[in-house]
Amino acid sequence: MASEKKQKQVRVWVDGCFDMVHFGHANAIRQARQMGDYLIVGVHSDEEISKHKGPPVYNEQERYKMVRAIKWVDEVVEDAPYVTTLETLEKYNCDFCVHGDDITVTADGTDTYHLVKAAGKYKECKRTAGVSTTDLVGRMLLVTKSHHERDEEKAVDKNQAGDIGSGSTASSPWTGVSQFLPTSNKIIQFSSGKEPKPGDKIAVNRYKGSNYPIMNLHERTLSVLACRYVSEVVIGAPYAVTADLMDHFKVDVVCHGQTPIMPDVDGADPYAEPKKRNKFKLLDSGCELTTQMIIERIISHRLTYESRNKKKQDKELKILAMLERENSG
Repeated sequence: MASEKKQKQVRVWVDGCFDMVHFGHANAIRQARQMGDYLIVGVHSDEEISKHKGPPVYNEQERYKMVRAIKWVDEVVEDAPYVTTLETLEKYNCDFCVHGDDITVTADGTDTYHLVKAAGKYKECKRTAGVSTTDLVGRMLLVTKSHHERDEEKAVDKNQAGDIGSGSTASSPWTGVSQFLPTSNKIIQFSSGKEPKPGDKIAVNRYKGSNYPIMNLHERTLSVLACRYVSEVVIGAPYAVTADLMDHFKVDVVCHGQTPIMPDVDGADPYAEPKKRNKFKLLDSGCELTTQMIIERIISHRLTYESRNKKKQDKELKILAMLERENSG
């Protein structure tokens, strides 16, 4: 009997919008997976998110695919209810639910986890400071490089950021535009911790983008490391794939998607070397979505997203004030 209890699989439930999936989402999922043996992630539908928060940037099919690609996810439940219920946990045979230490509420201000909290089926993980979907939307609308710089060097323009991340002089600890400070430990946590075996492929993070990458280098490194198909990331890799790089990592094939190949600053083809070695391959990802298309989605709905973010923070500030009153009383 004792051995049976030891062998019982601990099943964990996590749910959320997972809009514009970033390394903060992945880190919450990583922490939740460490609390058990099998992780089920519920993803809310477009209809549910629009009802309680406002329209998502990515549609539900795009969000389902992105969550499935995160390496700590064992199973995805589509169209998960916005309020987490005991019935949902029972349906998927989950022992408990995990969420970050921030607040998630419905359209009427109700805690979406109040039912599982009351039943003692709720656990918290640490939220990743410095990044959120609201933050990324704000960066795109501001079109600045401030997220690449330290606070003491140049702060985000408070007046501009106000109507996107803050909405007032008061600031919620969970919503806003901020800078991410990477640590070596954070990168180690996201890596697989396994040495490559003979025949394994190494994914190279191409350091490129427009004049203002939405995420800085370390943020993009963590995001790529969270992908289940990536073995390793070369941080700060050269834009052009060089002979030295290919020889050092013993690269057998260099791949590129269907997006146009932008020339290097000197006008040269960045894939000239792998092409010369017959080691270059174009892949069809099955998705035509680009960073520019996402930015255009956000800009075309700018007022909607600004209003959504302001309402979200206003709700959080009300709850924060209530909690402070309860603690002081």
